[in-house]
Amino acid sequence: MTVFKTRRELQEFALAAKRQGKVIGLVPTMGYLHAGHTSLIDIARKRADIVIVSIFVNPTQFAPTEDLDRYPRDFERDLKLCTEHGADAIFAPEPGEMYFADASTWVQETMLSRPLCGASRPTFFRGVTTVVSKLFLLAQPDLAVFGLKDAQQLFVIRRMVRDLDFPVEIVAAPLVRDADGLALSSRNRYLSDDERRRALAIHHTLLECKSELLARGIAAAPEILAAGKAALAAAGGKVDYLEVLDSGDLEAVDGDTKEVLLAAAVFFGTTRLIDNELFEVSR
Repeated sequence: MTVFKTRRELQEFALAAKRQGKVIGLVPTMGYLHAGHTSLIDIARKRADIVIVSIFVNPTQFAPTEDLDRYPRDFERDLKLCTEHGADAIFAPEPGEMYFADASTWVQETMLSRPLCGASRPTFFRGVTTVVSKLFLLAQPDLAVFGLKDAQQLFVIRRMVRDLDFPVEIVAAPLVRDADGLALSSRNRYLSDDERRRALAIHHTLLECKSELLARGIAAAPEILAAGKAALAAAGGKVDYLEVLDSGDLEAVDGDTKEVLLAAAVFFGTTRLIDNELFEVSR
């Protein structure tokens, strides 16, 4: 396992691997790894000769009121997990290494990033697309693995890659849940025991809404989503959003919709949790 701290070190390593004909797989993370992250590493390991995991709490995707300073970090644990799952290298830069003090260039997707988390966190996706673009240029990956737990992020990255002609295959990895059904997230550690118990309502509500949408059709969505929001509120959650959108363009479903994204963001205490279901539905 090699740990790189500078952009130059990583890029030189990646370019040397490319000259040798190696297939490079990249797994971008913000660290504090869990089984969801390691599943991404496992997928990359099966597809690539060289697996690079980035561990970087990216400041540009946090608003001033968000949890940048307290975001969980445990590099030694991350190193152990990366080693156990066969990663070849970790890229773990400091913010000052990734961004010049007078940086003034951004990469921004302007359509898929508008609803859902984009509406709640208007600077978030600009930070994501910019840092992922930098990681692609530094790590030179042939493929990059992103989890469907962050489905909107995955769709935004896919669109960026398509529009800007990045020679990178974006691989979607299944959402990973804990045994009780809660979607795995580094932020789950913020939850008290009571909040975690109540947060199980997110997955339960998504499944109920999915079942109703499949049974009644998308025309019943307003009534179904209203009931879902009421259930989340009854569990003690503060609903940021609960929406069903066309997964292709993240717009309202229409006659051409083939697949929908049923997505939720809910606060339990001060912790904002996201979850989703992706499926075909009758109209």
